[in-house]
Amino acid sequence: MLCRISPSRGEGSPRIIGAYEPDTGSIQYLVADEGTRKAALIDVVLDFDPRSARVSTASAEWMLRRLDQEGLEPVLILDTHPHADHLMAADWLRERTGAPIAIGEKVRDIAALWRRLYNLPEEQLDPGRHFDRLLADGETLALGDLTIRTMLSPGHTLGSVTYVVGDAAFVHDTFMQPDSGTARADFPGGSAHDLYRSLMAILDLPDDTRLFVGHDYGTEMRQDPAWESTVAEQRAYNIHLRGGVTEAEFVRRREERDATLPLPDRMLAALQINLRGGRLPEPEADGERYLKIPLDRF
Repeated sequence: MLCRISPSRGEGSPRIIGAYEPDTGSIQYLVADEGTRKAALIDVVLDFDPRSARVSTASAEWMLRRLDQEGLEPVLILDTHPHADHLMAADWLRERTGAPIAIGEKVRDIAALWRRLYNLPEEQLDPGRHFDRLLADGETLALGDLTIRTMLSPGHTLGSVTYVVGDAAFVHDTFMQPDSGTARADFPGGSAHDLYRSLMAILDLPDDTRLFVGHDYGTEMRQDPAWESTVAEQRAYNIHLRGGVTEAEFVRRREERDATLPLPDRMLAALQINLRGGRLPEPEADGERYLKIPLDRF
């Protein structure tokens, strides 16, 4: 698996390993406090082949092996939002490490939207039953001697959060790399207006803050995946924001672009699993698990 290390800059600065999952262009993160050797895992992928509906744990297993190689103790498993393009490995990782899993508290509102789309009873899609922590805006978590601050960043979804750890921020599907722009905002509960305001709030962080994105697909000019930038670089070079783009202009461009994009091929499978923390549906009478897919709703 392609991975890159962003070293600690000193006291209060985490060491970060980003690992690229090529099937969905997702980046998974291992965030370490070098002093205490405590670590958090962020947005780890549970592999899923939409053609065969086969689930595997290769990506998550790689992350656990890397933890062992680094001599790190996993103490937190975090997701930035209920992903539409990949399954989350949080529940599987919790079973193997004992670390708690957490996500932003507005995942409850996202679940309410999707319960209607799937026509599922509340108890089958209740995040409060499946996550150990539902984090409020501004809530903090300890990572060894470091502090993780939760920052509500809606737009891509209504409950997305950014995790700020020292001089690093995990900005999920808000920013892409500067040469790719920003994330889509057309899923149920999404809002291009909210996304713009979330982007501006992230740009209020110090200029040298390292920003780690959730996805990269390369560009015509850049074939290799990338996932680290800084606030200063995003402000100066992001193709959707540079030059002082107004909210109205950003929203117009974002909504025009989103109208041309197909749904992610894993989306209808992913949401009913990710709103349960990555926990797969319970086996039915024949011992097999089944997904429920709404027809003609999108």
